Amino acid sequence: MIEFWFDFASTYSYPAAMRVEEVAGRCGCSVRWRPFLLGPIFKEQGWRDSPFNIYPVKGRYMWRDVERLCTVLRIPFRKPSEFPRRGLLAARIACAGEENEWVAEFVRRVYTANFAADLDIGEPGVLLGCLSGIVKEPAAVLSAARG
Repeated sequence: MIEFWFDFASTYSYPAAMRVEEVAGRCGCSVRWRPFLLGPIFKEQGWRDSPFNIYPVKGRYMWRDVERLCTVLRIPFRKPSEFPRRGLLAARIACAGEENEWVAEFVRRVYTANFAADLDIGEPGVLLGCLSGIVKEPAAVLSAARG
């Protein structure tokens, strides 16, 4: 089993999340989806923002690198108009569903919403859309994650 740790706002986690199951499958492994939040880690470092925003040269390189990587992997990419976006509610949904088959599709849908469709993944309506068609009662899952 591969434990895949990710933050929904993480640029490099996007292409990884889109292909981790395929790579794991070639090795005969399953994937355990493990969301976490980078924000508290950044805060502990004294950062109030992503290092890609704090250091503009690093940020410009990262955006170009992610764009190239997504092109090579044939993964759709559109730089989000807001970065980073709030991923707490999406992470709560993924944590609640980590033992369910739908979690992988949910994770991919959230990443696609953020990094291909430029949608605000912190908005409940966007997450409801990501849940639609993969869970029986999307509104109930969203409500439970909101606490």
